[in-house]
Amino acid sequence: MAQTSENNTGKTSGKSFPVVGIGASAGGLDAYKRFIKAIPEKSGMAFILVQHLDPAHESMLPEILAKQTVIPVHEITDNILLEADNIYILPSNKLLLATDGVLKLSPRPPKEAISRPIDYFFNSLAEVHENQSVGIVLSGTGTDGTLGLKAIKEAGGITFAQDQQSAAYDGMPQSAIDAGVVDFIFCPEEMPTELIQMNLPKHIEEVELTETMSIPPKDEEIFNQILSLLRINRQVDFSYYKKNTLRRRIARRIAINKLADLGAYLIYLKDNKAELDLLFHDVLIPVTAFFRDTATFDALSNKVFPEIIKGKGSNELLRIWVTACSTGEEAYSIAISLCEFLGDNPLGIKIQLFATDISEKAIVSARRGIYTKAQLEGVSDIRLKQFFTKLDGHYQVQKNVRDMIVFAGHNMLKDPPFAKMDLISCRNVLIYMEPFLQKKALATFHYSLNEKGFLVLGKSETTGGQADLFKTIDKMEKIYSKKEVAGRFVQPAAERKRPELKEAVKPTWKVEDVKLDFQKTADQILLQEFTPAGVVINEQLDIVHFRGDTGDYLMPSPGKPNLNLIKMAREGLGFELRSVIHKATTTNSPAIKEGVPMQSNGVDRLVNIKVIPLPKSIDPFYLVLFQESVVLETKKLRQVTGREKNDVKDMRIVQLETELAQAREDMRAITEEQEASNEELQSANEELLSGSEELQSLNEELETTKEELQSGNEELTIVNQELFERNEIITDARKYSDAIIASLHEPLLVLNRDLGIRTANNSFYNTFKVEQKDTEGKLLFELGNNQWDIPALRTLLLSILPGKKEVYDYEVTHIF
Repeated sequence: MAQTSENNTGKTSGKSFPVVGIGASAGGLDAYKRFIKAIPEKSGMAFILVQHLDPAHESMLPEILAKQTVIPVHEITDNILLEADNIYILPSNKLLLATDGVLKLSPRPPKEAISRPIDYFFNSLAEVHENQSVGIVLSGTGTDGTLGLKAIKEAGGITFAQDQQSAAYDGMPQSAIDAGVVDFIFCPEEMPTELIQMNLPKHIEEVELTETMSIPPKDEEIFNQILSLLRINRQVDFSYYKKNTLRRRIARRIAINKLADLGAYLIYLKDNKAELDLLFHDVLIPVTAFFRDTATFDALSNKVFPEIIKGKGSNELLRIWVTACSTGEEAYSIAISLCEFLGDNPLGIKIQLFATDISEKAIVSARRGIYTKAQLEGVSDIRLKQFFTKLDGHYQVQKNVRDMIVFAGHNMLKDPPFAKMDLISCRNVLIYMEPFLQKKALATFHYSLNEKGFLVLGKSETTGGQADLFKTIDKMEKIYSKKEVAGRFVQPAAERKRPELKEAVKPTWKVEDVKLDFQKTADQILLQEFTPAGVVINEQLDIVHFRGDTGDYLMPSPGKPNLNLIKMAREGLGFELRSVIHKATTTNSPAIKEGVPMQSNGVDRLVNIKVIPLPKSIDPFYLVLFQESVVLETKKLRQVTGREKNDVKDMRIVQLETELAQAREDMRAITEEQEASNEELQSANEELLSGSEELQSLNEELETTKEELQSGNEELTIVNQELFERNEIITDARKYSDAIIASLHEPLLVLNRDLGIRTANNSFYNTFKVEQKDTEGKLLFELGNNQWDIPALRTLLLSILPGKKEVYDYEVTHIF
C-alpha cells in the first residue's frame, strides 16, 4: 500500500529522482500495457499515469495494469507520497496536481467546461520538478498534453511522444510533434529503455551539486568552451546569462544524447552542428502564450494606450517594439488589444509594431501566424471569432492583424536598437541575464523610447539596475515610463573580445585572473605613465573616478550637477576630447592627440590628451590622461624684446599650422566615417524594404493539418475498450464453467428463472436419449413430449426461487 499523509506539504526526504508523467486518451490502454511491461523493477523513477476517463465510469486501470508488472501500482488518493520505483494512476472524475513530493487531487470541472487533465498535471509537474520532470504523450485524439510538454521542456525536462505507426489514435502525439515540443518519438515499449540509458538520476544529482557547491576548474573551463562554440557559430554571447540556467539546459542535452559528462559533450558539439543548433534553441527557452497575465493587458488598455495616443493626429505613427517575441503570441496579443482599444481608429493613427527575436526558427513560425487550438487557450471565443480564421483544424491570425507587425531577427544586446518607440515590451527575458546584461538592455530601451514612452517587463523583473532611467507607473504589472536623464546612450557596436576556442582545452587566460576592478587596472597604467592627471570614464562619457589634480582641465558646469566629461571640459578641450575618445573606442587601442590649445585662468596652454581602453573589465571603461606640453604667457609679450617677439610669433605660427593640419585630418576622418555610415544606412534601408516584401508573401502562406476529434468520442472509445476487456474476462470465466459442466459424469441441466433450459451436459443427452437442438431453449416441462411435466417436481421447482430455498437429494421416480 502507498503511504498517505493528510497534511504533508513539504518535500519528501531523501535524494531527488525523476518523475515521469504519462498522458493518454483513446487507445491508451494498450499503449500503457506495452510501456509498463518494459519498465525494469529498479528504474529509480516514479511513473504517473493520467488518462481521459468518463466521470461517471469507475476505472479498472489499476487492476488491469497491475497484472502487467511487478512494480507496485497505486490508484492515487489525495496527498499520497511520491516514491521512486512506483506507478501511480489517476482515478476517474479527478484532476491531478503535483506538489513537492506529494500528489493532490481536485474535482474535475463540470461536463460543459473544457477539461485538459494531462496539460493541468504536466504544467504542475514542470513547475515543481523542473529538470527532474519527464513528459510522455501516448495514443489519443485532440491536443491535450501539447501545452504540458511545452512547459516541461521549458523547465529543462525531457519529452516523448508515441510514434504514428504504433498509436491507435495519433491526434495527441502528432499535435505535440507539430508544436515542436517533443525530444523523442518512440513506440511505448522502447521508451523505458531510452529513459534508463539517459541515466537521469546521475545528471540531476550533478546539476544540483553545481548549483550548491563550487564547480571544479576543469568543468568550468569546458563550460566556457561550450559557450565559445555557441558564440562563434551563432554570434550570440551567453557568457553573462545565468550560469545555473545554462548548466541545466546543457545537462538536459547531455542526458538526451546519452553522453557521460561535459567533456564528452564538448567533443560531440565540435563534430555536430545540428546538435549545436538544438542547444542554441534549448538555451533560448521560448516561454510565451497568448494574453499571458491578463491583468497586464488590462493595464495596457487602461493606462498605457490612452497615454501613447495623446496628441497623435491623422497619419501619425504609433511605434511599438516587442523584444524576444519567440513564436509571436505576445506580439499578436498586443496588436489585438490595440485593435480593440482603437476600434475603427477614427484618428487615422498608423501603427508600426516591430517584433524581434534572435531565433530564426521562431521568427519564421511567428510570420505564419498559425496556431493550434491548444496554443490559443488564452484567447476568448469572441477574439477567436473576430481575429482568427480556421484553417484545416488550426487557426491563423487574420491578415489585417498580421500586416500590422514586422517580424525580424534582431539581437537587442548587440544590434542597433529601434528608435522613437512609444511602447517596448520585454517580458520574462531579463530574468535569464546577469546584472551586467540587464543594465545594458535597460539602457538600450531608455535610448529607444521617445520622451513619453513606456516599458513593460515580466512579473519577476524590475528596473533596479537602472532605476534612475525609469519611473514606475504600475508596480504590480511592472509598467514603467521613461525618465529624462543627463548623459548619452552609446550602443556597443561589437562584443568584447574573448579568447577563441582552442583545440586543446586550455584558455588563453584564467577566469580567476580577470580583474573586474577598473580602479586597480587604472592604477597600474598610471604608474607606467608617471601618474599624470586624468579621469576614468564609462561608455556614456560620464566620469566614474578622478586621478590627480584635474582642476586645470576640468571644472563643474553651471546648473544641475553633471559628471559628463565633455560638459566639464574647459574651453578648447571638448571637441578634441570627443575626437580622441571616438578614435580609441573605434580601434579599441590607445589614442593620443598632442598640442591641443586651451585656456586656463588667462593662460594659453598646449595639452597632450591620451585615451587608453581599460582591459579585462566587465563594462567598457577608458582612462583619459592630461599632460601639459607648452605654456604661452600672452600677457607678458609686450615686455620682451623684438627678437624674442619674432621667436614667439614663429612658434605660434608653427603651433597654428599644426592645429590646422590636425583639424583637417579630423575633418577628413569624420567625413569618411559619415559617408560610410550613410552607405550602411542606405543598405540597411534597402534590406528592410526587401525584407518587408518577403514578410508580406510569407504571411500569406497557409499550412494544412489534421481535423481535431471531439472529446466525447474519446471517452466513449475508452469505455468500449474497458468493456471489451471485461468481456474477455467474462468469456474466459464462461469457457471455464462450460468445461466443468461438460466433464461431469452425472446428467446436469441449467435452468433460467422461468425454468427454461439454458444448457445441458453430454451425460444428460446420453442418459435420456435426447439431442441438444430439442433441449436448449425449451421449458423443462415441455421436454420430450412433456415427459418431465411431473406435478411434484413442478411444485418443488416453482417454490425454490420465491423462497430462495436450496434442495439436495430430492428423488423423483418416473418412467420415461
